Amino acid sequence: MQLDRVEVSWDEAKSNWVVRMEMGGDVIRRHCSLPKNADDQALRSAAQQVAKDEGYEADLAKVTVRH
Repeated sequence: MQLDRVEVSWDEAKSNWVVRMEMGGDVIRRHCSLPKNADDQALRSAAQQVAKDEGYEADLAKVTVRH
């Protein structure tokens, strides 16, 4: 199933990246352990893998990265 929206942002409290996936009214959050200085491409690829692990598909071009 294709996700409606995917966003990656830095979580200061946990000191790691959080991937926020939206599908309809459902929101799933998962953390990933890339370094804070990871580039956008690495973050998009990680978000795509997290989505895949959850059974979803994420289009790399539609993944939003917030620094």
